[in-house]
This record gives sequence, structure tokens and C-alpha cells, in this order.
Amino acid sequence: MSKPSVLFVCVHNAGRSQMAAAWLRHLAGDRVEVRSAGSEPAEKINPVAVAAMREVGIDLTDQVPARLTWDTAEASDVIITMGCGDACPVFPGKRYEDWKLTDPAGQPIDVVRTVRDEIHQRVATLLTTLPA
Repeated sequence: MSKPSVLFVCVHNAGRSQMAAAWLRHLAGDRVEVRSAGSEPAEKINPVAVAAMREVGIDLTDQVPARLTWDTAEASDVIITMGCGDACPVFPGKRYEDWKLTDPAGQPIDVVRTVRDEIHQRVATLLTTLPA
């Protein structure tokens, strides 16, 4: 059996989805295929998100925002959306979750830390529901 694949999607793929993907990689290791994308990707990762994740020992500096593609979504078992609206494709048979999270864009580090910690809790819970 192949390992499960999870796609995290937000608008800019520069904050929430990048932090979620990093948390899942950190917690799951190679047991899960992790992807992230944005409906309108930014040019670079939010530096405050990078700083907040660095505080917990996770380095986002090598990540680059990616555009959401039909193929990426279709190849994913679980699709977690975080405010991408109608730009997120819907495929029958996929598991979807929509996480209502504050957009860290333009927010101070204290707000981004709260978002980071909420994402950590949600990813830890998600991991317990994925096939082994």
C-alpha cells in the first residue's frame, strides 16, 4: 500500500500552508507524502512565518511558494484548504477539510506564533487519522 498524501492549500502558499506542510513533514517523517500550494502564490515565504517556525526548530528557508495545479490536487488523498475559496478544485472521493485560520500575512510575530501553534495541533490530530 502506498503512503497517504496530503495537500495543504492557501491563497499565497507563503504562510499557513507552508507551516502546515512543515509540521506534517516534521511529525510524520517519510510516512506521509506532503504537498503545499497556493491559488495565487507569493514570490517568497512570509519572513515572519519563517521566524516563527525557526523558533520551534523547523527551517522554511528552502521552501518556495508553488501554484496549485489540477494534477497536484488530483494526486492527493487529503486536501486541507485554508482560505483559497473557489480556486480549490473538488474531486469526488477525496477527503477535504477546511481549516479556518488567521492569515499570517502582515501580522506581528505574536499573532503568527498563535497561528503556528494552532496549525501544529491540527496537524498532530490529522496525523492520527491517516492510514498507517
